[in-house]
Amino acid sequence: MPTVIPAVDIRDGRCVRLFQGRLDQETVYFDRPADAARQWAGLGAELIHVVDLDGAFQGHPANFDHVAAIAREAAVPIEVGGGIRSGETVERYLGVGVERVVVGSRALREPEWLAGLCERFPGRIVAGVDARDGRVAIEGWAETSEVDAVSFARSLDGLGVRAVIFTDVATDGAMAGPNLGALRRLLDAVATPVVASGGIATLDHVRQVAALGVEGMIIGKALFAGAFSLPSAIAAARGAAR
Repeated sequence: MPTVIPAVDIRDGRCVRLFQGRLDQETVYFDRPADAARQWAGLGAELIHVVDLDGAFQGHPANFDHVAAIAREAAVPIEVGGGIRSGETVERYLGVGVERVVVGSRALREPEWLAGLCERFPGRIVAGVDARDGRVAIEGWAETSEVDAVSFARSLDGLGVRAVIFTDVATDGAMAGPNLGALRRLLDAVATPVVASGGIATLDHVRQVAALGVEGMIIGKALFAGAFSLPSAIAAARGAAR
């Protein structure tokens, strides 16, 4: 059954959502990110996706203490991404109770580094594949590479990553629906489990994404804005996957 994974994005120590990753399009939902994570855990989340937005832009963790507080208080597993560029950072996060770590920018540039991480921390490394117009976006989406996103995702097969998180940048935070075509192409191309992210705004979107065969889906703004409840999303995903 696909897992519905609430997102908790952290900027300047607060839980926020951005529109298409733009820093000038920010909505603050919680002053304390751990409170958001505890809310989702209480409503049935089995995994929480945490992003250090400052870290993604700066290239190193900037909200480590807030992530550690979430890992300590949420009572469910969490995964974290944003500015993770070294094995030492991965080890530090795992050491405070983070279940999985998401890497992206350096993984694109140095696949051998990613393979080494997967060997060192089996089952704990997730690869983020963020796409803008079909190409891989990096450095907190501030840059767009020339690398085709599907080709990059395919290259991850066999490296030992736990899953691939696929985000279509244009849909993220836009509440306009996921890019089902791009997601379908990715699923057809890779053997690694795929988690979808971006654009889910209705329960019909939840059902459509679940029916494609993803392992999970990350939902942020729709849950924070009250478009639907987390329990109803979980039920919709399970029903569509039967």
